[in-house]
Formats: sequence, C-alpha cells, structure tokens
Amino acid sequence: MNKIKKVLQKLLCPPAALGIPLVIGAAGLLLYVFTGNSVSPAVEYASYLLSFYALLITGMAVSSMIGAWKQVCRENILVRRYREDLSLQTKISLYGSILMNLAYALFQLFLGIYHASVWFYAFAVYYSLLAGMRLMLAAETRRGTPGENRLRELKRYRLCGVLLLGMNLTLGVIVGYIVWQGRTFRHHSITTIAMAAYTFTSMALAVIDVVKTRKYNSPVLSATKAIRLAAAVVSMLTLETAMLTAFGGDENSVFRTAMTAATGSVVCLFVLAMAGFMIIRSSKELKENRNGE
Repeated sequence: MNKIKKVLQKLLCPPAALGIPLVIGAAGLLLYVFTGNSVSPAVEYASYLLSFYALLITGMAVSSMIGAWKQVCRENILVRRYREDLSLQTKISLYGSILMNLAYALFQLFLGIYHASVWFYAFAVYYSLLAGMRLMLAAETRRGTPGENRLRELKRYRLCGVLLLGMNLTLGVIVGYIVWQGRTFRHHSITTIAMAAYTFTSMALAVIDVVKTRKYNSPVLSATKAIRLAAAVVSMLTLETAMLTAFGGDENSVFRTAMTAATGSVVCLFVLAMAGFMIIRSSKELKENRNGE
C-alpha cells in the first residue's frame, strides 16, 4: 500500500522541472488539435489524455500552494496582524481603492481630452469625487477602530449619501445629454481592455466588501461598501458604451442608444436608491439617539 501511495505521489506531484514543461506541452498540443485542419484520431486522443493528466497535476500543485500559503499566513506576524486588525484592513482597502479611483479618473480625463467630450470629463470628476469621499472615510479610520464612535460615523455615512445623491443627479443629466446627442466613441482595443479590467476588478472587490462588512456594525465600513458599489456599477456603464461601439457597428446606432439609455437609467436609479437609503437610515438613527438623550 505504501508503495502504491509513493507511486501515485510521484505521478501526481512531479518535480517542477518536469511538470511545468509537461503542462505547457499539453496546452500546446491541445491548441494544435483544436486549430488544426487534419489531425489524426491518435493525436487527438493523446492530447486529451495528456491534457487530463496535466489538469490533475496542476490541481495538485495549486492545492499544495494553497496549503503552503495558509501555513505562511498562520506563522507570519504581519499577515496575522492584518487578519486580526480591522482598522488596518479598512485603511489598506480604502487607500488601495483611492489609488484605483484616481488612476481611473486620470484615465477618463485623458479620454475626455482625446475625444473632446463632456461624457469623459464628467466621469473623471465623478471618480475624483469618489476618491475624495474615500479620503474622508480614511481620515475617519485614523481616529479609532471602525464602530467605536457610531454617532460620528453615522454623520459621515449620511454625508456620503448626500454627496452620492448630488453626484448621481449630475450623472443622470450627463447620460441624458449623451443619449440625446447619440454620440459614440471608438476606442483602441487596449483602452477597452483597460476599462474591462477596472470594471471586473471593481465589481469583484465590491462583492467581497458586501460579504465582509455585513459582520461589522460600522457605518464607515458600510459607506466604503456603498462607494465601491457606486464605482463598480458606473464603470459598467462606461464599459458598455465602449463594447457596443466596438462590436455593435455603426448600423446598430438605435440599439446602442437604447441600451445606453436603459443601462444609464438602471445605474442612476440604483445609486439613487442606495444614496436615499443611506440618508434615511442614518437620519433616523441619529434622531433616535437625540430623542434618547
């Protein structure tokens, strides 16, 4: 039995010098089979078997790396401190988001200059304001651990809701203007890829934030979640306009305009509802606290 285990371990966990070339070769052979015009059945079956084996050893390697990483997390003082310190987690998340926002704001500003369009100028201002709101929340986290001073955090939470409300009304006007003008912007493929990367990253981080912040009773963390969601859904609107122009063609201008109007309306209504909820919820709790005193 021990011999069998040793043989299986050697087969499923080969050394990197052997495993990496094998995986690369299996991927290349599978690509050749899929793209080749006349491939013999023997080569096809061989590629499938080799690809299956490569998938197995890749899975084992990933499993081993995850186990090693968990061990590092348990033993590393810095990683352990990060996992246990809510204030540190919040600061790192906020400052990372601020950098992302500012970078994307500069990107939209560049597009605005390049296309001479108020559409991109508006989004540059929008993302800059989101970064400013996050800076305000980051300053709040420096005063103490999130959740310690709930009344002060509620005031910041309400202020973020008011700012989102004003920004959303401006965004609605811009969307209406672009739909009315029927303008399109054809981007370079690299530009579209950059917009897609930011959008998918923002959406993934927003989903993670929703899951993580539910267990913490902190208005500041809730505000950061709301801002990240707003950034993510608005970036979906900018990505959609780029994708429709790139793949829709000039003959689908009516469909493109209708989709921009529909998506813009949904985005504006979503952010409007979120901002309204933030204002109403915080105002109600602040009023209850004043009456209780």
